[in-house]
Amino acid sequence: MPLDYTTVKDWRFDEVRQRYDQKDTMLYALGIGLGQDPEDTRQLRYVYEEGLQAFPTMGVVLAYPGFWVRDPRSSIDWVKVVHGEQRLTVHAPLPPAGQISSRSRNTHVIDKGADKGAIVVTERTLHGEDGACLATLQQSTFCRGDGGFGQGDASPDPLPPTPTREPDLRCELAVAPNAALLYRLNADPNPLHVDPEVARKAGYPKPILHGLCSYGVAAHAIVKSCCDYDASRLTSLNTRFSAPVYPGETLQCDIWRGPQGQIQFLARSRERDVVVMSHGTATVQS
Repeated sequence: MPLDYTTVKDWRFDEVRQRYDQKDTMLYALGIGLGQDPEDTRQLRYVYEEGLQAFPTMGVVLAYPGFWVRDPRSSIDWVKVVHGEQRLTVHAPLPPAGQISSRSRNTHVIDKGADKGAIVVTERTLHGEDGACLATLQQSTFCRGDGGFGQGDASPDPLPPTPTREPDLRCELAVAPNAALLYRLNADPNPLHVDPEVARKAGYPKPILHGLCSYGVAAHAIVKSCCDYDASRLTSLNTRFSAPVYPGETLQCDIWRGPQGQIQFLARSRERDVVVMSHGTATVQS
């Protein structure tokens, strides 16, 4: 059934406020694999309270407005929605603890056709206690059962395709077998990521890793390979989700360097040789 364009485009989001502490910051970092080598002092800054720093992609789990597409007023078939793309621009470092607020709005509602579904793009800005904007996030939700409503917005600027030449860098990071159990404590308790029976009913052989956890692992790989673990240099990270990652797999991140700190990347499951994130871009400061 097609969605109602006006209702979705004009969806009213309440401002969300969240207070978090150092334990939340460390839990997020542990969930994306930081600290697996406890003797690597470069990683300790994200998992140890002495000199603690927040990893920049933690913004994706802070002050989240909730699974609003499940509201019957949205007219969206929420069972069929998947996370299509995630974009992040960092304006200032996240504090390791404090209070943060978010403001959300739907910027694009795109009709791909009755047989192809629809895309809803939601922008969320994160603000510190002084009101300053710390980050802008853009999430594309692919609504597989809701196309054909006959109107809509033009698509936002597309992410560039992955280069065809050999990558300049390659980083492999092991995803811990219990990674989904850790990551779900940040923001997403969906049983798809923990309950084998729920995963099988959804068509997967076993629980899958959260897409935003995979996104964080890719950021980890870029910060390790391009920033010597100084995550404050990472100022943007954008990608398209192509396939799920399973806990216990190895994420292989291929990286291409561009001018002025621009980076492109692609991530795959090494064991299955399946691309899990494509059209990846990032910006790192020198």
